Amino acid sequence: MPYTIDAARNIFPSTRSADDIPATTARFNQLNAEDQLALIWFAYLEMGKGITIAAPGATNMQFAERTLDAIKNMSPLDQSQTMCDLANRADTEVSRTYATWTPNLKLGFWYQLGEMMANGQVAPIPEGYKLSANANAVLQSIRDLESGQQISVLRNCVVDMGYDTSKMSGYQRVSEPVIAPKSVEQRTPVSIEGVANDTVLKYMNNLNANDFDALLELFAADGALQPPFRKPIVGKEAILKFFREECQNLKLIPERGTEEAPEDGYTPIKVTGKCQTPWFGAAVGMNIAWRFLLNPDGKIFFVAIDLLASPKELLNLIR
Repeated sequence: MPYTIDAARNIFPSTRSADDIPATTARFNQLNAEDQLALIWFAYLEMGKGITIAAPGATNMQFAERTLDAIKNMSPLDQSQTMCDLANRADTEVSRTYATWTPNLKLGFWYQLGEMMANGQVAPIPEGYKLSANANAVLQSIRDLESGQQISVLRNCVVDMGYDTSKMSGYQRVSEPVIAPKSVEQRTPVSIEGVANDTVLKYMNNLNANDFDALLELFAADGALQPPFRKPIVGKEAILKFFREECQNLKLIPERGTEEAPEDGYTPIKVTGKCQTPWFGAAVGMNIAWRFLLNPDGKIFFVAIDLLASPKELLNLIR
């Protein structure tokens, strides 16, 4: 009997994902706007002691420049209110504009806003601001996470801000320009201990090369991709959109894997390793599992990307 997407999601059920991430994000979302903004500021300052955050390129930030300039020209009181409006998902021009951006643009916006706060162009968090007991507890939870999990929580916190796009008619996503794929001579093929499957290797190599068109050809027409802690993205068009908007300049470092015997022609393959993002480079490697299910034609019917609970999970390849 052919697999369904729901059934495919259950392959390698012993894989333990970092459930602290959605739990901590949910606790953050329950804080008031002032505590949310202060917590982000304190968390980034603390992370900055050991992690260098990469500045976004000028080309990538061109869509946010007008909004950043507008904020810079506001009064300090209006600047603070604008940031609170973003956290409160208020219906304002800035919140609506912000809502249309991809996650990378939102991350770049907050990076630039932080720089402007640090140099006095934007009203900073008031000196001596005291977090509430709940906010302090959330901050401590973030401190207790591994660095790769910390950046995932902070990413979730800012990505969810801005006006609710479901309430916007004619909503269209604004994303940074798509980077051209790396030339063949610039690519360094990966190797995976225990896995020599051509489709899986091509998935890793094409994603590392930003070759999203070639990557898409690896998927079945009814295939799906499930990002960490999200619902599956089904269909080639939606998957390509995800790759272009959220996966540019990633570096996948698969380490080991296992391939199981086909069942009804469908082959389960699990790979574990690390993923580095352009925001933190080699400084932070997130512990990742990729759970593939290939159809009888060797195409990707389903792949789940799991952020793992601990480094020990990198060795867990048991079904």
